[in-house]
Amino acid sequence: MAERVLEGGCQCGAVRYRIAGEPILSAICHCSMCRRAHAAPAVGWVMFQEGQVTFTKAEPARYASSVEAQRGFCPTCGTQISFTASFIPGLIDITTGSLDTPEAVPPTLHYWDTRRLPWMRIGDDLPRYPEFPPQE
Repeated sequence: MAERVLEGGCQCGAVRYRIAGEPILSAICHCSMCRRAHAAPAVGWVMFQEGQVTFTKAEPARYASSVEAQRGFCPTCGTQISFTASFIPGLIDITTGSLDTPEAVPPTLHYWDTRRLPWMRIGDDLPRYPEFPPQE
């Protein structure tokens, strides 16, 4: 069986990436930092081992959104691409919306649900975690 390959990038095409293999998880984050960074009520993320992700064109620029975390974005068009943090060493979150085929990795859970905007109602039956989901 062939290894799964996902590709994606930013709106202008300057940042492109290729991902080999299966994701660790796919989730919707409701935290205030993601809302602010993306100017959206919630953000879809797909988590991988860092070694699974290869940037095939320009690398994203990085912004330290907190002492422990960095967000990657296209320096030309501003598209949010990635998230890395000291509390998830060796892992990288890729924005679901930056995938060429975001429908290929539907979310499996919601996290930071305690920060979800009260008017945001998503009618799925996925597990909801009050903060970050438990790590195995």
